Amino acid sequence: MGRGEKLVKNTFILAIGNFLPRVATFFVLPILTEYLTKEEYGTYDLITVLVSLLLPAVTLQIQTAAFRFLIEHRGNREQESRIVTNIYAFTIPTSLIALIVLYFCLFKVEPLERILICIYFIMDILVATATQVVRGLAKNKEYSVSAILGAAGRLIFAVVFVWILRCGLVGATLCLIAATGIQAFFIFLKADLLTMIRPSLIDKKTIKELLAYSWPMVPNSMSLWVMRVSDRIVVTAFMGPVANAVYSVANKIPSLLTIAQTTFNMAWQENASMVSKDEDAPRYYTVMFGAVFDFMAGVFGLLIATTPILFALLVRGDYDEAYYQMPILFMGMFFFSITGYLGGVYVAYKQTFSLGITTTLAAVCNLVIDISTISFIHLYAASLSTLISYILLCTYRMINVRKFVEIKYDLKRIFIIIAILAVMSGISYIHTFWFDVINFVLGVFLFVFFNGKVMMGLVNKLLKKKGKQAK
Repeated sequence: MGRGEKLVKNTFILAIGNFLPRVATFFVLPILTEYLTKEEYGTYDLITVLVSLLLPAVTLQIQTAAFRFLIEHRGNREQESRIVTNIYAFTIPTSLIALIVLYFCLFKVEPLERILICIYFIMDILVATATQVVRGLAKNKEYSVSAILGAAGRLIFAVVFVWILRCGLVGATLCLIAATGIQAFFIFLKADLLTMIRPSLIDKKTIKELLAYSWPMVPNSMSLWVMRVSDRIVVTAFMGPVANAVYSVANKIPSLLTIAQTTFNMAWQENASMVSKDEDAPRYYTVMFGAVFDFMAGVFGLLIATTPILFALLVRGDYDEAYYQMPILFMGMFFFSITGYLGGVYVAYKQTFSLGITTTLAAVCNLVIDISTISFIHLYAASLSTLISYILLCTYRMINVRKFVEIKYDLKRIFIIIAILAVMSGISYIHTFWFDVINFVLGVFLFVFFNGKVMMGLVNKLLKKKGKQAK
């Protein structure tokens, strides 16, 4: 199987596992926004945010080493077991210590809610580590099915605990725990991970080697966290949980763009790592950069064109203010998507230290702009700081990545496309029927223009395959 076919196949499999859970999240959103108060929803959002912050700090991102190192030893059962064993030998004790610390740090939280947060924290670590392992073992189908089960569980339990039983914030947290538990159970059982953990293979040297690769990813993850969600903490601190609820809702639809980026990037990291030692790697990365840029531009255009429809369908309650944050956040997500592609190249060459530095610089910029302007422009400070930091991160990586691989850019084409997308974002602020129609037409045109050939190629390939099966 060629590079392109393998990348498309893995992207398709991972897309199922990423897209359906995001769809489920959007079905859950109306339930949460209608049956939780704004204060409860703001707190619920902070719980998910804080857990995502603690995970890389506690594990030192050793689970990312699982993915990268397992790729190099596929088929070697002994080495695979050694890597998996030592990852859990490090992760389990550090997680338990962090769990005890977390419990006592949450002394101001109600006892029941404190226990539930701690349970969700440990379950999230188990799932995050297991998913990286199965991806490293090339078990992408198991990864996707587990993600789908977790998403279905989140939707079902949201209906039961929040909508039917009206358990409020406690019910929403129980929903997270139950859904994550289902995902963990399936992935451990189906991928047969327990049989790979052999205490006799625990080795300090292996753990040090894994950590040498993974620890520079901690500032990278923490910095990405700062750029993604520190805005919400700043907004909560300066404007209160109600404003955070508005900002959180504003992020939901723009984050759809990251579905395509995250899905592709997961498959891309594997592909980029396997190609890194080939002679034509620079040319391959250049071609792929252009393809990814065009694809994300098409998806971005289509999403911003359909925002009025999506907002009306998915958001309940008094969140009209959130709509006007979205154009800025859309642009931010677009630049973040391009940085994700470049991040895959860093991973391929094991340049994790440089990866962390680029993200840290952008995160500092994000936080400084956010705190210094929120008193003047209020909620717009959060969205603008996100956009500016992602632009800086994307620009820096485009330049910095050329230190270890020569990627060429068509700058004229890049600037024209960005200008068109910026105009569409500006039009969306007018938000009248005819301007929404103009944006819709532009969005559909961009998607077809940039991705029409790819879509037709996939359709023709499927038709040929069906034709051969019919014969």
